[in-house]
Formats: sequence, C-alpha cells, structure tokens
Amino acid sequence: MFIKNLIILILTVIIFSSCSNKNNSSANNTLDKKMNEISEQYVKQVLRAGQLDQNFVDAYYGPKEWEQKDVLNTKEDTIKVMNECNSGIDTLLNKLDALGKDKADEMQTLRFRFLYKQLLAVKAKLFMLKGGSFSFDDESRALYDAVSPSYPKGHYQEIIDRLNRILPGSGDITKRMSDFKKSFIIPKDKLDTVFSAAIQECRKRTMQHIQLPANENFKVEYVTGKPWGGYNWYKGNYFSVIQVNTDLPIYIDRAIDLAAHEGYPGHHVYNTLLEENMVKKRGWMEFTVYPLFSPQSLIAEGTANFGIQVVFPGESRVEFEKKVLFPLAGLDTSKADKYYEVQKLTEELSYAGNEAARNYLDGKWKKEATLKWLEKYSLMTPERASHYLSFINTYRSYVINYNLGQDLVKNFIVRHGGTESNPEKRWELFKYLLTTPQTPSGLNN
Repeated sequence: MFIKNLIILILTVIIFSSCSNKNNSSANNTLDKKMNEISEQYVKQVLRAGQLDQNFVDAYYGPKEWEQKDVLNTKEDTIKVMNECNSGIDTLLNKLDALGKDKADEMQTLRFRFLYKQLLAVKAKLFMLKGGSFSFDDESRALYDAVSPSYPKGHYQEIIDRLNRILPGSGDITKRMSDFKKSFIIPKDKLDTVFSAAIQECRKRTMQHIQLPANENFKVEYVTGKPWGGYNWYKGNYFSVIQVNTDLPIYIDRAIDLAAHEGYPGHHVYNTLLEENMVKKRGWMEFTVYPLFSPQSLIAEGTANFGIQVVFPGESRVEFEKKVLFPLAGLDTSKADKYYEVQKLTEELSYAGNEAARNYLDGKWKKEATLKWLEKYSLMTPERASHYLSFINTYRSYVINYNLGQDLVKNFIVRHGGTESNPEKRWELFKYLLTTPQTPSGLNN
C-alpha cells in the first residue's frame, strides 16, 4: 500500500509540474508576443527619429521595409515627424506600463526595463531636437540612465602633484608630459602592423572564454577628420567595420585600448553576441537597432572599456606590449616602466573631462576656459584639448559613458565575485552583461 501511494504521489507531482510548466510557457509566449509587437514599433520609431539627427542611429540590420523615409523639406515637415514620433513613443510606454504586472522571468523583466529606458531616452532626445534643453546631469540621466560624479579641483591637483614628482624634467607639467610621451608614438607606417597584432591577440584571448559565431569578422580602416579616436560600425551578420582616426599621434598603449574596446571583447563582441542571442535565437528585434543616445551606450562603452582589463589582467598587458608591440613599432623599452607608471596615474584624471563637459554645456564656461581646464587638469596638449571639445560639441553628455560606464560595469562584476583573482567568474559575469538586456541603473543591483 505504501509503494502504491508513493507511486500515485510521484505521478501527481509530475502531472502537476507538467501542467504548471505548460501554463508558464503559455503565459511567457503570450507576453513575448505582446513585447514583440512593442519591439517592432520601437525599432520603427527609432529609425524615424534617426532622420532628424544623422548621429542618432548607430547601427541597424533589421528588415529594410521598416525604414521609413519621411519628406523633410520644411521646418513644418520636421516638427510633424517629431510630434508623431513623440506620440508614438508615449503609446509604447503606455503599452509597456500595462504589461508591467505580467513580467514572468528574469529575461523578460530585463527586457521590459531595457525597452522602457530606451523609449524614455528617445523621448528625451526628441525633446532636445525640438529645442528643449537639460542641465548636463539631467541630460545624462535622461539619455543614459546615469549621472557622473563631480570632483573639486583639489582632487585632480593631488593626482597632478603625484605625476609632477615622477615625470622627468621641470617646468610646465603638460609640456613635460607631452615631451615624455613623444618617445612612445607609433610611427604611422607601422600603425597597421601594430594594431593588427594587438587585435589578433585580443581576439585569441577572448575566444578562450567566449564562443563566437564561426563567420564573425571585421575589417579595419584608417580615417581622418573625426571627433573620436576609434569607432566600431556594426553592420549585422556578425560583421564590423573598425575605424581608427589618425588625426593625432597614437601612442603605443592605444593599440590594445582600441583593439580591445572596438573589437575583442568590446563593441564587436557585444554586438555579435546580442545579434546571436537576442535577435537570432529569441527574435527580439529591438536589438537590430542601436540608438546612440540611449542607456545602451553606457553598457556598450562600459563593457568595452572594462573589457580591456578582462582580456589583459594584471601585468599581462604590459608584458605583451613590451615583448611584442614595442618591437613592432620600433620603440625603445628602456623607459617603458616609467611610461606605464605615468599612464596609470593619468587615467585617474579621466573625470576631469566630464567636469569640462558639464561646465561647458551648462554655459558656465566659455570655449577658452574649457580648453584651459582640459590642458591643466586633463594634461592635454592644445591640439588634444581642441579635439576633445569637438567631441563634446558633437556628442555632449555622451562623455560619461566611458569612465562612469567602466566603473559601473567593474563594480557590478567585482561585487558579484568577478575579481582579478577569480578570472573565470569575471569572464562569466562579463559575458552575462554582453548577452542580456541591461540598463545602467540595473547594474546597481
């Protein structure tokens, strides 16, 4: 009798579990269908908004028929599209609100939050395109779901004082910095050789931890006349065009920076994994479009920057650069250790650039004062300061995505056990961020 009752109990559990799974599956399918409908309209609204700002749509590889071409011959035509886009975004936000109570699992919750934040960012950008303005911090919060910390002059001066003690020579520290770094410029005729070696090493190391589609690929182009140093143009079907700007001298450490950030395990890997896991496997079409001025950019830039440390932990980067890249560039390694000591301290000045952007865009500083700040507290040459200001004029509060994005990603990974002493866990968490719908505020969880 006991065995008979036990068998009945086991069968009951199995049947109940099966019914429960079917019910959950049905609920998930229903929710996915509703979310997919919102997703398609989100893509179309982003593409439509992209007609109003040439920098807005960074990548699109979805259906061609979703690309709508409005007639924008007059100011009235433009305002009409802006108003229709804004109304469309409101409708989608209301539809998402109605689904809020139906979120069933982690991925659907992440998807819901991702779409909601992305839609809010599109709405904020439309407001700006119509002539509306935010303070720097309110703009970054609206577009990127994050606000950069602010530090006083003394914070940067203390770092500069430490640099002053270790830099060779005397006199103006910015000039001394520039003079010292001249010995580490990659000759233009060796740039492709050095960069190719850097990206192949980054790819090899990344592939040891992340499986990528067999047909993933990229090509490199060297360009001029751009406000940025490097750019990844993702074309879909696991293919990227990586552009390197050669307007200004490129130092030896930038080879790994660019190779990892734009390529492996940075933007190219991020976009490839999103296409494979979100679009191809799940059919989540919102990932076929990438609006640049959105929270997705902080995740993209943050993972790309922290990815440099993930792919080259500890002293492995310095060792590779001294052993492989310095000889390829024809550079002397005798002062390399001092160079890396200087570079490590210089990185601590990164938020000075955010401070320059904040005060400049808030109208507190004019062009001249902003350039002087960048030269004094970011230790930029006049040419680099001017180039950075050009970036601010083009991309505005986007500057926070690099340093704050890196810090948010790093803190999330370390907080969940991905320390340098636990590289496998670090790669596991890093891949998790590359293959799931993430938002900046969500990284605080």
